[in-house]
Amino acid sequence: MNPKVPPVVFLTVIFLNCHFLLAGQKISGIRLQPYLQEIKTEVQLPAQAGKNVVKLFRNANSLVAVTSNGVFRLRDGTWEGKPSGTDWRTATIGIKGEIWLASVHSIQKEGDTKIIELPDFARHDTILCLRSEDSKSIQVGTTNGLLTYDGTWNSIPFTSGKRVNAVVKDPRNDLWVATTDGLLRLTAGKWIDMDKSLMAAGLKRTYFSLQSNNKKAEVIFGGLVSVGSIAENGENWLLKGNDGLPYGPVTTIRVVENCLWLGTGRGAIKKDSLWHYYSGKRWLNNDKVNDILPVDSHTTWIASPEGISQIQEIKMTLAQKADYFEQRIQKRHERYGLVSPSRLIIPGDLSSNQTTNNDNDGLWTSIYLAAECYRFSVTKDPEAKINALRTFEALERLETVTGIPGLPARSFARANDTIVKSRSPYPKEWHLSGDGKWKWLDDASSDEIVGHMFAIPLFYNLVAEGEMKEKVKKLIDRIMTHIVDNNFQLIDFDGKPTQWAIWTPDSLNVSPFRWYERGLNSLQILSFLKTAYNITNNQKFEIAYQTLIQQHHYLENIVQAKMYEPFENSHSDDILTYLPFYNIFQYTKDEQLLSFCSNSLNRAWKVARPDRIPLWNIIAGTAFNKECDLEISLNELQQLPMDLINWTMTNSHRWDLPADQLTDRSGARQSTKPIPIAEGAISKWNSNTRRYDSGNNGSTEDDGAYFLLPYWMGRYHGFFTEK
Repeated sequence: MNPKVPPVVFLTVIFLNCHFLLAGQKISGIRLQPYLQEIKTEVQLPAQAGKNVVKLFRNANSLVAVTSNGVFRLRDGTWEGKPSGTDWRTATIGIKGEIWLASVHSIQKEGDTKIIELPDFARHDTILCLRSEDSKSIQVGTTNGLLTYDGTWNSIPFTSGKRVNAVVKDPRNDLWVATTDGLLRLTAGKWIDMDKSLMAAGLKRTYFSLQSNNKKAEVIFGGLVSVGSIAENGENWLLKGNDGLPYGPVTTIRVVENCLWLGTGRGAIKKDSLWHYYSGKRWLNNDKVNDILPVDSHTTWIASPEGISQIQEIKMTLAQKADYFEQRIQKRHERYGLVSPSRLIIPGDLSSNQTTNNDNDGLWTSIYLAAECYRFSVTKDPEAKINALRTFEALERLETVTGIPGLPARSFARANDTIVKSRSPYPKEWHLSGDGKWKWLDDASSDEIVGHMFAIPLFYNLVAEGEMKEKVKKLIDRIMTHIVDNNFQLIDFDGKPTQWAIWTPDSLNVSPFRWYERGLNSLQILSFLKTAYNITNNQKFEIAYQTLIQQHHYLENIVQAKMYEPFENSHSDDILTYLPFYNIFQYTKDEQLLSFCSNSLNRAWKVARPDRIPLWNIIAGTAFNKECDLEISLNELQQLPMDLINWTMTNSHRWDLPADQLTDRSGARQSTKPIPIAEGAISKWNSNTRRYDSGNNGSTEDDGAYFLLPYWMGRYHGFFTEK
């Protein structure tokens, strides 16, 4: 069948006039330097301390954690202290290191046995905060005003009836009080309601936290929807959601050098040259921040009802990060040579991991194989070669295990292995291999072929030697012969085409069900044929290529590869788009094909560019021979978290991520801009970077090959150079 060329063809003329404008620029690359990688660990408190940490202090040569059970000090790596109560709610530290503790209705100095109850006139109030004035007196903020105690109780009439959340003194010795009815200041013996003289009406007279920054002679306050500064030199500032503040109200403020740490009821925030948001168990054991202690310029403790989370900046190189990810794969993700998911029987507990099968084991294993091929080519590391050989053999087994030449399985397992059933709405079945030793999953899709035809040629060109090269060539020939001889389809065990491995003109050019796939699958099959011809020199593949472009306008179809706005966008198809593009620019000199692909890739990359995906940027760079957002790619690889447990990450409440009026393709709410990589989903580069909420509560761990591929591809093509 040879339907008329669709109207979209005329668009190619427009594209043809501009595609080479992107090419020809010399790639200088980036010389990689050590950077600071953030890593979260848990501070192990002694059992008697309990978990609820209400305050953190630094005192002489120790770090102090006040829990609801008492005061505990960390000296030289050892915790000291014993329980001295069961309901401490807050605390403060004096100039001589003395610590005052407060429960709901009483205060007590550490080491004293005397419990000091609130006076009768405040007996129905609740203590909210403390500030040590000197070694003998203390200020106590309550739900009904500010009190002082120096042996006797006194109230501050100006604060009467106001909920006092925080009290500080500034460098001028002025006292500041944050309340839910105004920001109050005692200066030169006179109380001032700052909201009547300075503060914006929009702040609604409501304040939750204060911090005196002596270095800059300023007082920083946390309000309902903002954090701001009142500076002695008049250089005041105010930051809200549209300025980048992720959430509030800010209930804790700490300053260290040029960095601002903020605590909220739903996570911690760091403000340096950028904004950083820490929530979910990737970063915190509990999102309710009780206190923050900057231990040093690179280490911060965050206290919560579940203990202390430490966030530390460690000097690292991307090469070291890659090595760490390699070790993770070998420990928890290698299964018969496949790179498979790790299921955590106990959520978040890596010691409970079990490798298991996945519907797309062929694709994700191919990603790892490609990374190891680049790694070996760059480093000549024997370990990389061993890994590549093992992984290729696993991909080869995916084809041989079916007993059908050229038909890969989605996955395989030992005959007696327990397998995880597919969650796909399209039926998939497991079958025994001919020798009865293995079982394999049917209904292979275009994902599998995209993966195989991307990684196996790399193995052929960069790793395989001698007889192994011939083995690789025969595997590629079998796969593509199967597809060509079966009218550009994968034919399954039942003699019927699989659900998604469809490249035949009768479907792509005719069926409305395949319209979305027309450009994408046309691109794929042309890429497969050119790649296979380059490796095998089998004329059958060149003849098939010419048939598709001359009789079925597959070149014109390529213009529609990855249909974007206002059409539905499947981010999972990005990997099925960019890997075939890469092969075309690597394995053919066909100017006509390159011209169409340059224009199509140019359009596709412009749409995907805001997603900040390193792999797409690097592939675009190899095609256009220029740096495509290389600095952004480097930043994303550096910021990608070390912890790849699939924690639940919630961002839909944030102020700095405005909501898109359209939901994503699954109906989920999404932002108008990408969620920062350290704060969102584990993505494999194939999911919506703007989706607010994601994760599975820590029940799986990703292998991290999606980091290794752009890193080593970037090294191979000279975009990144190590010292």
